[in-house]
Amino acid sequence: MMFTCAMPGCIDPRHDHVGAPLSRDAPLPRGAPPARRAPAKAARAATSTKVIRGRMGKSLRIDIHCHYLNQAVAAKVAHLNPAQYEPSVTFANALTREVNVKQIRDRLPKLSTIETRLKDMDRMGIDMQAVSPAPNQCYYWTEPELGVELSRMVNDRLAEIVATWPERFVALGTVPLQHVDLAVAELERCVKQLGLRGVEINPSVNGMDLTDPRLKLEKLFAKAQALDVIIFMHPIGFTQGERLIDHYFNNVIGNPMETTIAASHLIFDGVMQRHPKLKIVLPHAGGYLAHYWARMDHGHRARPDCRTVIKRPPSYYLAKMYFDTITFDPEMLRHMIGKYGPGHVLLGTDYPYDMGEEDPLGLIGSVRGLKRADRDMIEGGNAARLLKIER
Repeated sequence: MMFTCAMPGCIDPRHDHVGAPLSRDAPLPRGAPPARRAPAKAARAATSTKVIRGRMGKSLRIDIHCHYLNQAVAAKVAHLNPAQYEPSVTFANALTREVNVKQIRDRLPKLSTIETRLKDMDRMGIDMQAVSPAPNQCYYWTEPELGVELSRMVNDRLAEIVATWPERFVALGTVPLQHVDLAVAELERCVKQLGLRGVEINPSVNGMDLTDPRLKLEKLFAKAQALDVIIFMHPIGFTQGERLIDHYFNNVIGNPMETTIAASHLIFDGVMQRHPKLKIVLPHAGGYLAHYWARMDHGHRARPDCRTVIKRPPSYYLAKMYFDTITFDPEMLRHMIGKYGPGHVLLGTDYPYDMGEEDPLGLIGSVRGLKRADRDMIEGGNAARLLKIER
């Protein structure tokens, strides 16, 4: 995550810099973790994933986690001082803000210029991106009417990018969660009119959990399941980050924590139980919940206040979610694949932020014992299935 400015930019869609893919051979492994453990019972069911072939007949590599900044939209709201509503800005010390100013200068072209992005994708060996908005461009703090206007601008531009480079991009839009009826209507427009493959949402809305009755987001979850599209849940820092101001903790610790809390609410408050086919994708390897699931299962067994809604152990519902590969460690990635199955893990980079994964294929390739078919699923087959990408 980084902070963005409102400087308008020019994106020229007339050039196509599609290059040849990188070699199929994986980079040298980062380490030597032990052989992959057999997956847990909940993840053993086989996932039928058709291998989609990309350029030169290689299996398609798809990045599920990458962002695009709409500079025209940022300029439109600049006078409202959006930073005051962003936890990642509010809970940051002077040094963090200084580092982020430098990141703006260095990485803004990657966020907003497609030609630069295409060159980076080719360098990284990525055939397609499922590009989503910069996480701070959800604008839940605005009045609903402005919120839906901004959402439409963001979504229209994403659809334009996909139309210009259909071989390289699909897109996930944004919806104004501060008003559920407007959000549902924009979700339908995204999917049925613009051809977007789902939406990105933040894990909370103006300090409210996604299951807060005041938001009435059950309608949105039901509509997403009916449309059979994904919800990509990306944080913008921890919303109660008073203790996370130093050392970039509001991102390093706070982003996974925000995801952990939101996913826990979706599970314990029954959203995943009521909508069993809902496709939730959790970034940053699922936050902490994906790697410390046994504690919530113990609570569910031990305490009646942990089972007021859900009928099955919490990990049963967690196993229905999907996780990206941004673990930064092959052993951690190996364990996640073993627990949830290769059919629920998707390549992600968090492009172009500095907390992202620069060598996603190298990371996946360094997981020893990973079968070729499982690797193909993780590198692109799972995303192709969820996003309905066909070649």
